[in-house]
Amino acid sequence: MKDLVMTNVRDLRDGEEFVGFYLIKESEVKQTNTTPPKDFMNLTLSDSTGAVAAKLWDASESDKVSYPAMTLVKVQGAAQLYRDKLQVKIVRIRKTTEADGVSLTEFIRSAPVEPSELLATVQATTDSITDNDIRAVVQYCLDKIGDRLLHAPAAKSHHHAYYAGLVYHIVRMLEIGAFLCKQRPFLNADLIKAGIILHDIAKPVEMVSELGIVSDYSTQGKLIGHISQASLWITEAALQLGMNPDSERIMALQHLVLSHHNLGEWGSPVQPQLAEAVALHHIDSMDAKLQMIEDAFATIPDDESWTAPIRGLENKAIYRLNF
Repeated sequence: MKDLVMTNVRDLRDGEEFVGFYLIKESEVKQTNTTPPKDFMNLTLSDSTGAVAAKLWDASESDKVSYPAMTLVKVQGAAQLYRDKLQVKIVRIRKTTEADGVSLTEFIRSAPVEPSELLATVQATTDSITDNDIRAVVQYCLDKIGDRLLHAPAAKSHHHAYYAGLVYHIVRMLEIGAFLCKQRPFLNADLIKAGIILHDIAKPVEMVSELGIVSDYSTQGKLIGHISQASLWITEAALQLGMNPDSERIMALQHLVLSHHNLGEWGSPVQPQLAEAVALHHIDSMDAKLQMIEDAFATIPDDESWTAPIRGLENKAIYRLNF
């Protein structure tokens, strides 16, 4: 590969050629609309600074086998804008070798706080729940998911889509929730804490992930989904712990989980009809959307002010003030 500057994803510029080491985060084989059709590959190249869509045109049979997801590669390419989004045209690509001196962990994005510290915060919050039944249900669900909470992402691409992203999302929500409960004492703090911890607790079984990178949704995820699964776990906890599954406490916990996406088209079978459920939805939405912006700012070069369009914000680009 010719002598070009090694470039991180966040430093790619429209119209510039580059070379660098990247992790293939997503990989799929597609066909052009030409006659006859030709095979090409849609790849997502990533490093610790971000991810970018890439095209490998005229993909050979060897290419299709050699470049699945979770493969480290060296790429020479050209960056270009397409529909207001930066993408890469791959000129040359190869797998990395031992001589390149790179390792997989260098390319994995992770939560900015140690996962064990985040999990300790979640456990301490659970221990602080004063209602014995609510605390027991939350603990049951935490025990059920176990160590998977240490490394699971919160989503495939929308927000907190990285190693330990889910537990980081939960902890940031708990911080917002603690403030709201002080400002609005009528809110049941135990339910706010429980709802935050439980709302996405089944995400690790909904998605198939490795080192925080989601490759697919599990069969359970496709057929049941994390919202319904978490509600089922709450019922299971009640039965296993000798509680009445039809009690108001259990019903309230289920409602928090089932309504936290707010609308049917967003995945919630019911809308929030408890004060704590309204609060949970907005806490979740606020943290997710602000994280999308924070992540977008982190992936643009220091001398640029506009992010790429952010899907979770109605495809709006966000301007970063410079004062």
